[in-house]
Amino acid sequence: MTPAERPVDRERLGRRARRLEWITVGWNVGEFGVTLALGLAARSLALVAYGLESCVEVFASLVVVWHLRGAGSDPRTRRAMGLVAVAFFALAGVLAVGAVRSLVVGTRPDDSPLGVAYLALAVVVMLVLAVQKQRLGRALPNHPLEHEARITFLDAALAFGILTALVLDATLGWWWTDPLAALAVAATAVPEGLDAWRDHRNGSPPPV
Repeated sequence: MTPAERPVDRERLGRRARRLEWITVGWNVGEFGVTLALGLAARSLALVAYGLESCVEVFASLVVVWHLRGAGSDPRTRRAMGLVAVAFFALAGVLAVGAVRSLVVGTRPDDSPLGVAYLALAVVVMLVLAVQKQRLGRALPNHPLEHEARITFLDAALAFGILTALVLDATLGWWWTDPLAALAVAATAVPEGLDAWRDHRNGSPPPV
């Protein structure tokens, strides 16, 4: 019997997973306010889009918390996977629309030292959370948690992309790297959403 199969250990892992999700929710609620304010001040559409992406991350985390409270029910798992898929598609849509608009309008963001500093911190925090959730998702096993961990990883990738874009714009004047970073993450989110949607339609694969 593996640790995740023992009721006491499974409950302990479940509590850790819920704690990580609530940490993610708290961080992203604060992140929404911080990045939205910094983005509006610097006229950086990518920073604003990053703030909006935080709302998607909050939604996905709450879905996983809901699922963890009743894990083991196949219909509940499939509904959770469908909602996680919607979160991926919403993330891709928000980023794509914002990036295309920025490229068409030619929005040139101002320097944002505070934005650079915050994004550097966000990369570290999101990567740590993503790795921990991925490990717990495999240990339980909990497929919605594993998929939501990928959203958190994409959050880290987006933060790194926008951080790089802000630095390149400030040093080389490459304003177009700002929306391109958002487009790259949007393109990555679509196949993840399709994968989650297939699990929603067909059911999650059995644990290995």
